[in-house]
Amino acid sequence: MKFEGMTIGVPKEIMSGEKRVAVVPRTVKKFVEDGAKVLVEAGAGEGSFIDDQDYSEAGAEIIPNVEEVFQASDLILKVKEPKFNEDLNKHEAELVSKDSALVSFLHPAHSINHDIIKTLANRNVTSFTLDGIPRISRAQQMDALTSMSTAAGYKASIFAANHLKRFVPMMPTAFGTMKPAEFLIVGTGVAGLQAIGIAKRLGAQVKSIDIRQEANEQARSLGAKVIDFDVPTELAVGEGGYAQQLSEEWYEKEREVLAEHIESCDALILTGLIPGEEAPILVTEEMVKKMKKGSVIVDVAIDQGGNCELTKGGEDYDYNGVFISGLLNIPTTLSVHSTTMFAQNLYSFIEHIVDAGEVNSDVNDEIIQESIVTKGGDIVHKGTLKAMGQ
Repeated sequence: MKFEGMTIGVPKEIMSGEKRVAVVPRTVKKFVEDGAKVLVEAGAGEGSFIDDQDYSEAGAEIIPNVEEVFQASDLILKVKEPKFNEDLNKHEAELVSKDSALVSFLHPAHSINHDIIKTLANRNVTSFTLDGIPRISRAQQMDALTSMSTAAGYKASIFAANHLKRFVPMMPTAFGTMKPAEFLIVGTGVAGLQAIGIAKRLGAQVKSIDIRQEANEQARSLGAKVIDFDVPTELAVGEGGYAQQLSEEWYEKEREVLAEHIESCDALILTGLIPGEEAPILVTEEMVKKMKKGSVIVDVAIDQGGNCELTKGGEDYDYNGVFISGLLNIPTTLSVHSTTMFAQNLYSFIEHIVDAGEVNSDVNDEIIQESIVTKGGDIVHKGTLKAMGQ
């Protein structure tokens, strides 16, 4: 059996506000039927309305002590990167057993997570990041980034509308007709396209920009007015159709193009990401200073550093009359459906990297090559090494 002899541990997520969990009873049952022993920390599913009993009935063992979950497991499954556990006064990266494996969204290129990655390497943990899974046909069922981007884009436009101090659609009133709000979506991958669709349904006027022409065509099909910005395809498009890192010269050109449109928009939604690397800065402090008072920025890219240099991870605040949201983990606000999608993506990934109870770290496999972060005591993730200056 594929998971014979393997113990899989699922701790409760401790990131502030995180309500998702790495497994659902359906995926627990599949792990167990294929030979795994599954340990789930008591209460791990509460935020997604999954009871301990549901996990027990699927074959999991419920463990009250999270340290036992970490210590007894060959493979730890998490949603988000390890965090400092204040109750234990220990970091989760130090709780992961030496020589074991870890799979989660590690966001390893983001500088805030570099110490975590170093700790995992020092403990000889074989770690994988789900945001590194390539966009290829055989990895489609594992693509948690796309699943979570669908949730993030959906919620980003709703957040923006909620924080605006004006109507979003055109609104006839006794005092005249109120003009619709203008939404500007920067980056029209999965999250950006979802944001466009919801903004249009809310009645907003929508503009968008992306460095990839195919993404721009998809934005047009949803009714967005696309801002002209021509970047050579060989520079703009990387493997799997994702945007790839541009030179600072090109980012400066993009900021120049964006500047005038940002001044007029009511809601700015930023989703510009480069797989495996820190998010590029597309909006500077000077650009924000010229935005209308009462406007809103929702920086969906904040998990990888953010597209606006003023965004603060995990914080919402007012800057010169502009509301800036750096809400981390937007998908967790849809914990029921996000957990359902995530757990199935994760199961498909684990099914791919595990055979006969052993984790495969062979980088000749494209999926493993792009997602593996630490191996054999070393950091091997290209985007992380680049961000670390190595």
